[in-house]
This record gives sequence, C-alpha cells and structure tokens, in this order.
Amino acid sequence: MYNALISAAVAVVVFIGLKLAVGSWWIAALVSPLMAILVFFLISRIVMKKVMAIMETANRDLQGQRVDKAINELKSAFVYGKWQMYVTGQLNAQIGMIYYMKRDFGKAFPYLEKSFFKNWVAMGMLAVSYMKRSKPEKMRETFEKAVQWSSKESLLWNVYAYCLTEIGDTGKAKEVLERGLKKLPGDEHLKGNLALLGEGKKMKMRGFGDMWFQFHLESIGAIQKHHAAAMGGSKRRIIRK
Repeated sequence: MYNALISAAVAVVVFIGLKLAVGSWWIAALVSPLMAILVFFLISRIVMKKVMAIMETANRDLQGQRVDKAINELKSAFVYGKWQMYVTGQLNAQIGMIYYMKRDFGKAFPYLEKSFFKNWVAMGMLAVSYMKRSKPEKMRETFEKAVQWSSKESLLWNVYAYCLTEIGDTGKAKEVLERGLKKLPGDEHLKGNLALLGEGKKMKMRGFGDMWFQFHLESIGAIQKHHAAAMGGSKRRIIRK
C-alpha cells in the first residue's frame, strides 16, 4: 500500500534529519512517527475524497438506469486500491452487488468473493451464491464472518437462518435465530421466525421489503409482484397529494 510506504519513508527521513540537526535521538523518535501519522492521514483523505467522488457519480448513473456506465465508473477507481487499505474490497463489494441485483450471478460472484468483509449485504449475497452453488460449508463460513462484523443487522441473521432451512438444517437455523436474539433482544423478526420454525412453519421474510428481495431468494414472479405493488402504492400516494 503506497500510503503506508510513503508515510514510513517520511518517518525515516524526519528521524535522520532531526538526529543530524539537533543531535537528539529522543526528539527524532518523538517527532518522526507524528509526521508519519500526519502524512498518512492527509494521503488517506485525498484518496478517499477521489474514491467517494467516483462512487457518487456511479450512484447517479445507477439512479438514471445507466448500470453499465456505473460499473465502469467504479472499475476506474481500482487504481486507488494501491494507495489506500480496503478500497479495493469496497469497490468489489459495490460492483458485485450491482451485478447480483441484475441477476447476473456469474459476473457478480468473483467480485463478491473479493468484497470488503464489513459490507454485510455483499457478504450475504456471497453466502447465498455459495448455497446456490451447493457449497453449504462455504455458505456457513461466509455468514459467520458476516455476523461477526455486523451482529446488529436483523436481516442478516434472518437470511442466514433462511438459507439453513433451504439446505434442510432447521435445527441450526433455530440456533442462528437464538444467537441473533442475544445480539438484538426483542427483535420482532427474529422472535417471529424462531416461533414459526418451532411450529414447523416456513419463515416469513417479506416484511423486510426491498432489502429482502435484493437477495433473490424468492421466485422471479414474487419479486415482480412485490415491485408492482410498491409502484402501485407510490402512485396512490401521489394521487392523494
């Protein structure tokens, strides 16, 4: 990572310069790391400002249905991955999610595999992809990594449990929901789905709305029906105005 290398080089130069100038190693040892931190912060700020500008442009393209243009914009930001930690992972997550939501699962998969581990939506999509590829252990491993870093996301726990029921492991699904309740006491979705599984019934996920449907675990017909209903509700609200 260029940022860290440059900052380290600055620290060395400052240390040597101060040692020669003032003849005191302890002053050099005190000032040089402070200068390295300052340089690291400034470079990070400049790089992230450029990356965020690209992401904002890509987001506008997505809103305008210019999906391919948005993806190309995000890909152009990979050059900054060599400068700042986690930039590449964040970009992979964004690109992977866009492809996934387009149902272009083949193109989404390699990006999701390299996505930022703290992006729980991307990690969830990756776990679902493993399930659909008949890799249950990789699915569990990915979900576990996701809940480790995003333990306060109710939908994530529920999707994890739902996928376990899909592969026939209802017992583990209940355990996952119980673990989720320890992190989110009183969460209605977790409590409700745990009760349903206890009664031998199917989990109810549609209450999460679009956030649930983006994982494409429903049939295409169900997703289309949901979006049609949402559009209809939007039109009715506009008419009332």
